[in-house]
Order: sequence, then C-alpha cells, then structure tokens
Amino acid sequence: MDPEWSTLAETAASALVKRLATDGWEKVVAAVGALWRRVHPDRADTVRAEAAETRENLVAARGTGGESVEEDLVGEWRSRLRRLVAADPGVVDELRHLVAEWSPAENRGGYTEIGQLTMRANASGHSRVTMAGRDAHVVK
Repeated sequence: MDPEWSTLAETAASALVKRLATDGWEKVVAAVGALWRRVHPDRADTVRAEAAETRENLVAARGTGGESVEEDLVGEWRSRLRRLVAADPGVVDELRHLVAEWSPAENRGGYTEIGQLTMRANASGHSRVTMAGRDAHVVK
C-alpha cells in the first residue's frame, strides 16, 4: 500500500473515532456508509451499524476512562479504511475531504493537511533556490 494512503487511513480513523463521540456523530455514520456504498454497496448498511456500535463502545469507554478502548477502535477503523482504499484507490480524495471536515478547526490551517507535495527546482550559475511546503523565512 502507498505510504500516503496508509497515513491517510490512520488520520481518518483517528478523526472518525473522535467525531463519533460528538453531537454530530450521525453525519459521520452517514458519511462512512456513503464511502462504503461507493466501493462495497452490499456492506454499506452493515458498516453504518458498525460505526454506530463504535460510538456506543466509545461513549461507554470514555465514561470509565478507557483510553485503550479508543486506541483499539482507531486501530479497527484504520484497518477497515486501508482495505477500502486498497479495494478502490478512487476513494482517496473523498477520504481526504472527510478528514478535513472531521478535523478540528484549529487543525485546518495547513499544519496537519494530508496530501503529497512534489517540488522541483533547477538552479544554475549564482542563483539560489528556496523551497518550502509551508512558511519560509529567509534571512541574509
């Protein structure tokens, strides 16, 4: 599996589980169902039910301070999302969109963006090249 996809699955699983513990959890369940419906239409309703069950387990675990349960749930969804992306790499863009939607507002500023950046530069003579994926501060 492409390392970027693996990282995306990890990030998406974490964001998904965190969002299942919020008031907007129904939208997350619907989005997960829609994602599966695109690749495995026959499994979409089952996956929706599993997402709702994940919420129940998460809420119960949080009530007792069960951090390991949350980590286990993230691991389960990471595996599911990896298999989904492996079955249809075309869902990567939709999954990226969901991660951006599920991420907290303070993380949308660019520091936790998911994606691939390719930069190339050719310098000759006395030229200088400065490249950055985010902010660059050049001081002489």
